[in-house]
Amino acid sequence: MAQLWGGRFTKATDQIVYDFNASINFDKKLFEQDVRGSRAHVTMLASVGVITDDEKNQILAGLDGIEADVKSGALQITSEYEDVHSFVEANLIDRIGDAGKKLHTGRSRNDQVALDMKLYTREQVNSTAKALEHLLNTILGIMEENIDTIMPGFTHLQKAQPITVAHHMGAYFEMFKRDVMRLAFINSSMYTCPLGSGALAGTTYPLDRDMTAKLLGFEIPTLNSMDGVSDRDYLIEFLSALCTIQMHLSRFSEEIIIWNSNEYRFIEIDDAFSTGSSIMPQKKNPDIAELVRGKTGRVYGALMSLLTTMKGIPLAYNKDMQEDKEMSFDAMKTVQDCIILFDGMLSTIKFNKDVMAKSARNGFTNATDAADYLVNKGVPFRDAHGIIGQIVLACIDKGIAIDDMSLEELRSYSEAFDEDIFDAISMETCVNKRLTVGAPGHDVMLDEIQLCKDFMKNIPEHFSFE
Repeated sequence: MAQLWGGRFTKATDQIVYDFNASINFDKKLFEQDVRGSRAHVTMLASVGVITDDEKNQILAGLDGIEADVKSGALQITSEYEDVHSFVEANLIDRIGDAGKKLHTGRSRNDQVALDMKLYTREQVNSTAKALEHLLNTILGIMEENIDTIMPGFTHLQKAQPITVAHHMGAYFEMFKRDVMRLAFINSSMYTCPLGSGALAGTTYPLDRDMTAKLLGFEIPTLNSMDGVSDRDYLIEFLSALCTIQMHLSRFSEEIIIWNSNEYRFIEIDDAFSTGSSIMPQKKNPDIAELVRGKTGRVYGALMSLLTTMKGIPLAYNKDMQEDKEMSFDAMKTVQDCIILFDGMLSTIKFNKDVMAKSARNGFTNATDAADYLVNKGVPFRDAHGIIGQIVLACIDKGIAIDDMSLEELRSYSEAFDEDIFDAISMETCVNKRLTVGAPGHDVMLDEIQLCKDFMKNIPEHFSFE
């Protein structure tokens, strides 16, 4: 058992206690961040004269060797070590001797792990934003291709008014756009570097914390050492953002599942993103969409776990905070996997345009426009509403749409109807005369798509995409 703190103890830790306390099996994910932080730390220590340049160079060379061997598989991170920090330091001492024992000067595992987690989270924020950028481009492409693809819009899962596929997809573009904006805020808020906070009260060594912060890509050091080691707000904010992303993916997945059903047939999911049944040969199941929807619960669980862990912790560091990692790592990977897989599924979906248009026409989605037509002819709205309601009732009995009625039949309900009614309630007219900002009309959608393109151009300036 490789430990960094044995001097005060007179007997070995019980193996069960050691295993329960150890974090190596999950915090090994922070290996690269730990090495990066150590490089910055020893570079700073040499600059202020706490260690010599020769010792700095020995340590940096040792860290380079350890990193190369881990990446090649020549060196394994095993449960022999308590955590990733002890793994790096123990191997460094084995390789370079006494100089390696100076790596931890002016540093605690408390500020070390605070740094590692912040660096890792920052990288994950950026990679999640990159995945969302790709998904937004996919959605934008569908919008451009389907500006005039008529479909029914729904409220209460009932057909309401005619819209277009572009308009419907635009709603999800706005959702994921807000997600990117949330990530940009979280990314910008992680500008303080906790390294140098020590265990909780700083250190007596003359550390140049500003230098360390700059070397690690931060703007300034944290301004309170107790907060520096115990802050996980940024992680809670990121998990909250991940929950919202996953909620949006789940809503979208629910619609994909509905649209893919035999009753709707609005879309066909590509074979590469579907599975079959072991017993029913006719089945083509939307498993990816269902799994994305199902995995939302585990992402929510990570946020609630961390909020619950943090709610009763006094200042400063407590071992409870070791629980910030496993479920957070899982949530980060889950959401990125879901975005990538959903993006792939969405980009290969085939829209059954004729089925969608027919569904809109046969669902009385033009009833509101028919009532508006009567209002424009001088009929009071409440009367117009009642007249169209009676017409819809008659159409349901006959199994026809409103525009299947003859002018003579329509005039039996109101003399205000004239030949222009049929153009007024065509699906194309119903959609394209809606020209207020945010509506589905053709010209408005062109403007909206341009605004979406402008947003996409500005995404990279908020992140560090590789």
